[in-house]
Amino acid sequence: MTSAAINVVQAFIAAINRRDPAAISELMTEDHVFVDSRGTVVSGRAKMTAGWKEYFRMFPDFGIHVEEMLAERSVVAVFGSASGTYNGRRGLVAKNRIAMPAAWKAIVEKGKIKFWRVYADWTEGIRIIEEDRTSGERRKP
Repeated sequence: MTSAAINVVQAFIAAINRRDPAAISELMTEDHVFVDSRGTVVSGRAKMTAGWKEYFRMFPDFGIHVEEMLAERSVVAVFGSASGTYNGRRGLVAKNRIAMPAAWKAIVEKGKIKFWRVYADWTEGIRIIEEDRTSGERRKP
């Protein structure tokens, strides 16, 4: 299953990079579990599909950049980076750009992602979002 699991994870990441919640949803099990980099757990395909839609509204250019993947049976580890521009008060400006090294753990079951966990230091992202929220700057109409 190792290469099949890698293929599913590659398709999942490609759907994320296209910012395509419908395709992401099709690749999740009904009982999908997502754990973000701060340890927050969200369960269920419907909740996560809505979550991805909101995330892409907040980061319309979000992307995962893969450097390496390792797999053991149905478990896939992904190493690389994530980046995106926060669409806050200031809009899609360079100072709202967030980029960080990241890793992901996926568990594949019957050709779908059952479990997806993000490992990243989100400190800089939180700082940028908070700075944007408290900034007097607003996007120009």
